[in-house]
Amino acid sequence: MLGRLFANKVALVGLLLLLIILAIAVFGRFWFPGDPWEMGAAPMLWPGEEAGNPLGTDFMGRDLATDLVSGAGVSLMIGFVSTGIAVVVGIGLGVISGYFGGAVDQGVTWLVELFQTIPSLVLAVILVAVFKPSITMVVIAIATVSWPPTARLMRQQVQSLRHRDFVLAGEAMGMSHTRLIFSQILPNALPPILSVATLTVAHAIQAEAALAFLGLGDPNVMSWGTIINSGREQLADAWYICGLPGFAILLTVLGFNFLGDGLNDAMNPHLRDHA
Repeated sequence: MLGRLFANKVALVGLLLLLIILAIAVFGRFWFPGDPWEMGAAPMLWPGEEAGNPLGTDFMGRDLATDLVSGAGVSLMIGFVSTGIAVVVGIGLGVISGYFGGAVDQGVTWLVELFQTIPSLVLAVILVAVFKPSITMVVIAIATVSWPPTARLMRQQVQSLRHRDFVLAGEAMGMSHTRLIFSQILPNALPPILSVATLTVAHAIQAEAALAFLGLGDPNVMSWGTIINSGREQLADAWYICGLPGFAILLTVLGFNFLGDGLNDAMNPHLRDHA
Protein backbone atom coordinates (compact mmCIF):
# COMPACT_ATOMS: atom_id res chain seq x y z
CA MET A 1 0.00 0.00 0.00
CA LEU A 2 2.78 2.43 0.89
CA GLY A 3 4.53 1.64 -2.39
CA ARG A 4 1.40 2.51 -4.37
CA LEU A 5 0.86 5.64 -2.26
CA PHE A 6 4.36 7.01 -2.86
CA ALA A 7 4.09 6.15 -6.55
CA ASN A 8 0.98 8.32 -6.79
CA LYS A 9 2.10 11.81 -7.86
CA VAL A 10 -1.15 13.44 -6.78
CA ALA A 11 -0.82 11.95 -3.30
CA LEU A 12 2.79 13.13 -3.08
CA VAL A 13 1.75 16.68 -4.02
CA GLY A 14 -0.91 16.56 -1.31
CA LEU A 15 1.55 15.23 1.24
CA LEU A 16 4.08 17.94 0.33
CA LEU A 17 1.46 20.67 0.71
CA LEU A 18 0.44 19.34 4.11
CA LEU A 19 4.04 19.08 5.30
CA ILE A 20 4.62 22.72 4.31
CA ILE A 21 1.47 23.88 6.11
CA LEU A 22 2.39 21.82 9.17
CA ALA A 23 5.94 23.22 9.18
CA ILE A 24 4.53 26.76 9.04
CA ALA A 25 2.20 26.00 11.95
CA VAL A 26 4.98 24.45 14.07
CA PHE A 27 8.03 26.55 13.20
CA GLY A 28 6.47 29.77 11.91
CA ARG A 29 6.30 31.20 15.42
CA PHE A 30 10.11 31.41 15.43
CA TRP A 31 9.98 33.90 12.52
CA PHE A 32 6.79 35.66 13.58
CA PRO A 33 6.69 35.38 17.39
CA GLY A 34 4.44 38.38 18.05
CA ASP A 35 0.95 38.45 19.50
CA PRO A 36 -1.53 37.94 16.63
CA TRP A 37 -3.91 40.40 18.29
CA GLU A 38 -1.30 43.16 18.68
CA MET A 39 -1.98 46.34 16.73
CA GLY A 40 1.59 47.47 16.10
CA ALA A 41 1.62 48.98 12.62
CA ALA A 42 -0.32 51.22 10.28
CA PRO A 43 -3.63 49.72 9.20
CA MET A 44 -4.20 48.14 5.79
CA LEU A 45 -0.59 47.98 4.63
CA TRP A 46 -0.40 45.94 1.43
CA PRO A 47 1.91 42.90 1.20
CA GLY A 48 5.47 44.02 0.48
CA GLU A 49 4.79 47.64 1.39
CA GLU A 50 6.89 47.47 4.56
CA ALA A 51 9.68 45.03 5.38
CA GLY A 52 8.49 44.64 8.96
CA ASN A 53 5.10 43.42 7.75
CA PRO A 54 5.87 41.26 4.70
CA LEU A 55 2.25 40.17 4.18
CA GLY A 56 0.73 43.50 5.14
CA THR A 57 -1.67 44.41 7.95
CA ASP A 58 -5.41 44.33 8.46
CA PHE A 59 -7.72 47.29 9.14
CA MET A 60 -6.63 47.35 12.81
CA GLY A 61 -2.90 47.28 12.07
CA ARG A 62 -2.36 43.63 13.02
CA ASP A 63 0.44 41.83 11.19
CA LEU A 64 -1.08 39.33 8.75
CA ALA A 65 1.99 37.08 8.67
CA THR A 66 1.74 36.58 12.43
CA ASP A 67 -2.02 36.07 12.16
CA LEU A 68 -1.64 33.46 9.40
CA VAL A 69 0.99 31.50 11.32
CA SER A 70 -1.17 31.51 14.43
CA GLY A 71 -4.24 30.65 12.38
CA ALA A 72 -2.48 27.66 10.81
CA GLY A 73 -1.99 26.03 14.19
CA VAL A 74 -5.52 26.77 15.36
CA SER A 75 -7.24 25.63 12.15
CA LEU A 76 -5.20 22.42 11.94
CA MET A 77 -5.82 21.69 15.62
CA ILE A 78 -9.58 22.12 15.18
CA GLY A 79 -9.50 19.96 12.06
CA PHE A 80 -7.52 17.12 13.67
CA VAL A 81 -9.30 17.09 17.03
CA SER A 82 -12.82 17.29 15.62
CA THR A 83 -11.95 14.59 13.06
CA GLY A 84 -10.49 12.40 15.78
CA ILE A 85 -13.70 12.62 17.79
CA ALA A 86 -15.84 12.02 14.69
CA VAL A 87 -13.76 8.99 13.64
CA VAL A 88 -13.92 7.40 17.10
CA VAL A 89 -17.70 7.89 17.31
CA GLY A 90 -18.20 6.72 13.72
CA ILE A 91 -16.06 3.62 14.16
CA GLY A 92 -17.79 2.71 17.41
CA LEU A 93 -21.32 3.03 16.04
CA GLY A 94 -20.38 1.42 12.73
CA VAL A 95 -18.83 -1.61 14.42
CA ILE A 96 -21.81 -2.09 16.74
CA SER A 97 -24.24 -1.74 13.84
CA GLY A 98 -22.42 -4.01 11.41
CA TYR A 99 -21.44 -6.69 13.94
CA PHE A 100 -24.67 -7.22 15.84
CA GLY A 101 -27.18 -6.36 13.09
CA GLY A 102 -30.90 -6.64 13.75
CA ALA A 103 -32.56 -3.93 15.81
CA VAL A 104 -29.19 -2.43 16.74
CA ASP A 105 -28.32 -2.04 13.07
CA GLN A 106 -31.70 -0.49 12.31
CA GLY A 107 -31.34 1.99 15.17
CA VAL A 108 -27.85 3.12 14.17
CA THR A 109 -28.85 3.33 10.49
CA TRP A 110 -31.83 5.49 11.42
CA LEU A 111 -29.58 7.76 13.50
CA VAL A 112 -27.06 8.12 10.63
CA GLU A 113 -29.82 8.93 8.16
CA LEU A 114 -31.32 11.46 10.56
CA PHE A 115 -28.03 13.36 10.84
CA GLN A 116 -27.43 13.18 7.09
CA THR A 117 -30.84 14.68 6.28
CA ILE A 118 -29.90 17.87 8.17
CA PRO A 119 -27.45 20.19 6.34
CA SER A 120 -24.21 19.85 8.27
CA LEU A 121 -23.33 23.55 8.31
CA VAL A 122 -26.82 24.51 9.47
CA LEU A 123 -26.63 22.03 12.34
CA ALA A 124 -23.16 23.24 13.31
CA VAL A 125 -24.35 26.86 13.29
CA ILE A 126 -27.32 25.96 15.51
CA LEU A 127 -25.14 24.09 18.00
CA VAL A 128 -22.58 26.90 18.29
CA ALA A 129 -25.25 29.62 18.40
CA VAL A 130 -27.24 27.90 21.15
CA PHE A 131 -24.16 27.62 23.37
CA LYS A 132 -21.47 30.24 23.92
CA PRO A 133 -19.09 30.30 20.93
CA SER A 134 -15.76 28.84 22.00
CA ILE A 135 -13.08 26.68 20.47
CA THR A 136 -14.39 23.71 22.46
CA MET A 137 -17.93 24.23 21.21
CA VAL A 138 -16.70 24.66 17.63
CA VAL A 139 -14.82 21.35 17.84
CA ILE A 140 -17.85 19.57 19.31
CA ALA A 141 -20.19 21.03 16.70
CA ILE A 142 -17.94 20.03 13.79
CA ALA A 143 -17.43 16.54 15.24
CA THR A 144 -21.18 16.16 15.68
CA VAL A 145 -21.86 16.73 11.99
CA SER A 146 -18.81 14.79 10.74
CA TRP A 147 -19.20 11.26 12.13
CA PRO A 148 -22.00 9.81 9.88
CA PRO A 149 -19.84 9.05 6.78
CA THR A 150 -17.33 7.16 8.93
CA ALA A 151 -20.10 5.21 10.67
CA ARG A 152 -21.72 4.26 7.36
CA LEU A 153 -18.42 3.09 5.84
CA MET A 154 -17.41 1.16 8.95
CA ARG A 155 -20.80 -0.56 9.06
CA GLN A 156 -20.32 -1.72 5.47
CA GLN A 157 -16.79 -2.94 6.20
CA VAL A 158 -17.84 -4.89 9.29
CA GLN A 159 -20.80 -6.46 7.49
CA SER A 160 -18.50 -7.66 4.71
CA LEU A 161 -16.12 -9.20 7.27
CA ARG A 162 -18.63 -10.54 9.79
CA HIS A 163 -19.08 -13.95 8.15
CA ARG A 164 -15.60 -14.46 6.74
CA ASP A 165 -13.91 -17.75 7.52
CA PHE A 166 -11.33 -16.28 9.92
CA VAL A 167 -14.07 -14.58 11.96
CA LEU A 168 -16.17 -17.75 12.07
CA ALA A 169 -13.07 -19.69 13.09
CA GLY A 170 -12.53 -17.25 15.95
CA GLU A 171 -16.10 -17.77 17.08
CA ALA A 172 -15.65 -21.54 16.97
CA MET A 173 -12.56 -21.16 19.16
CA GLY A 174 -14.67 -19.39 21.79
CA MET A 175 -13.43 -15.83 21.27
CA SER A 176 -15.57 -13.15 22.92
CA HIS A 177 -17.28 -10.47 20.85
CA THR A 178 -14.79 -7.88 22.10
CA ARG A 179 -11.78 -10.00 21.18
CA LEU A 180 -13.22 -10.80 17.75
CA ILE A 181 -13.87 -7.13 17.03
CA PHE A 182 -10.46 -5.87 18.13
CA SER A 183 -8.28 -8.74 16.92
CA GLN A 184 -10.01 -9.91 13.74
CA ILE A 185 -12.42 -7.31 12.38
CA LEU A 186 -10.99 -3.87 13.16
CA PRO A 187 -7.48 -4.51 11.73
CA ASN A 188 -9.09 -5.46 8.41
CA ALA A 189 -11.80 -2.79 8.44
CA LEU A 190 -9.76 0.27 9.41
CA PRO A 191 -7.59 0.99 6.30
CA PRO A 192 -10.39 2.58 4.20
CA ILE A 193 -11.23 4.81 7.18
CA LEU A 194 -7.85 6.55 6.73
CA SER A 195 -8.97 7.90 3.37
CA VAL A 196 -12.28 9.15 4.79
CA ALA A 197 -10.48 10.71 7.77
CA THR A 198 -8.24 12.86 5.56
CA LEU A 199 -11.30 14.21 3.74
CA THR A 200 -13.03 14.79 7.08
CA VAL A 201 -10.13 16.96 8.27
CA ALA A 202 -10.46 19.08 5.12
CA HIS A 203 -14.21 19.49 5.65
CA ALA A 204 -13.63 20.36 9.32
CA ILE A 205 -11.22 23.17 8.41
CA GLN A 206 -13.74 24.53 5.92
CA ALA A 207 -16.52 24.30 8.49
CA GLU A 208 -14.48 26.19 11.08
CA ALA A 209 -13.75 28.93 8.56
CA ALA A 210 -17.45 29.16 7.70
CA LEU A 211 -18.46 29.40 11.36
CA ALA A 212 -15.85 32.09 12.05
CA PHE A 213 -16.92 33.99 8.92
CA LEU A 214 -20.46 34.05 10.33
CA GLY A 215 -19.15 35.44 13.62
CA LEU A 216 -19.50 32.13 15.49
CA GLY A 217 -15.82 31.43 16.06
CA ASP A 218 -14.02 31.75 19.37
CA PRO A 219 -13.46 35.52 19.82
CA ASN A 220 -10.25 34.84 21.77
CA VAL A 221 -8.59 32.61 19.17
CA MET A 222 -7.03 33.69 15.87
CA SER A 223 -7.89 31.21 13.11
CA TRP A 224 -7.94 31.56 9.34
CA GLY A 225 -11.70 31.97 9.49
CA THR A 226 -11.33 34.77 12.05
CA ILE A 227 -8.99 36.65 9.70
CA ILE A 228 -11.45 36.30 6.81
CA ASN A 229 -14.28 37.53 9.03
CA SER A 230 -12.26 40.57 10.10
CA GLY A 231 -11.48 41.55 6.51
CA ARG A 232 -14.83 41.02 4.80
CA GLU A 233 -15.90 44.66 5.13
CA GLN A 234 -12.64 45.80 3.48
CA LEU A 235 -12.89 43.29 0.63
CA ALA A 236 -13.17 45.95 -2.10
CA ASP A 237 -10.22 48.04 -0.87
CA ALA A 238 -7.96 45.38 0.67
CA TRP A 239 -8.89 42.01 -0.79
CA TYR A 240 -5.63 40.44 0.43
CA ILE A 241 -6.90 40.38 4.04
CA CYS A 242 -9.45 37.74 3.05
CA GLY A 243 -7.45 36.41 0.11
CA LEU A 244 -4.37 35.26 2.01
CA PRO A 245 -6.14 33.09 4.61
CA GLY A 246 -8.54 31.94 1.92
CA PHE A 247 -5.59 30.78 -0.18
CA ALA A 248 -4.12 29.01 2.86
CA ILE A 249 -7.40 27.15 3.38
CA LEU A 250 -7.51 26.28 -0.32
CA LEU A 251 -4.00 24.77 -0.25
CA THR A 252 -4.70 22.84 2.95
CA VAL A 253 -7.99 21.41 1.70
CA LEU A 254 -6.36 20.48 -1.62
CA GLY A 255 -3.55 18.75 0.25
CA PHE A 256 -5.95 16.64 2.30
CA ASN A 257 -8.10 15.85 -0.74
CA PHE A 258 -5.09 14.82 -2.83
CA LEU A 259 -3.75 12.66 0.00
CA GLY A 260 -7.18 11.12 0.56
CA ASP A 261 -7.52 10.26 -3.12
CA GLY A 262 -4.06 8.71 -3.07
CA LEU A 263 -4.89 6.62 -0.01
CA ASN A 264 -8.12 5.49 -1.64
CA ASP A 265 -6.26 4.40 -4.80
CA ALA A 266 -3.55 2.66 -2.78
CA MET A 267 -6.10 0.62 -0.84
CA ASN A 268 -8.39 -0.14 -3.78
CA PRO A 269 -8.32 -3.93 -4.20
CA HIS A 270 -8.99 -3.72 -7.96
CA LEU A 271 -5.93 -1.50 -8.42
CA ARG A 272 -3.83 -3.85 -6.29
CA ASP A 273 -4.95 -6.82 -8.37
CA HIS A 274 -3.62 -5.16 -11.53
CA ALA A 275 -0.34 -4.08 -9.90
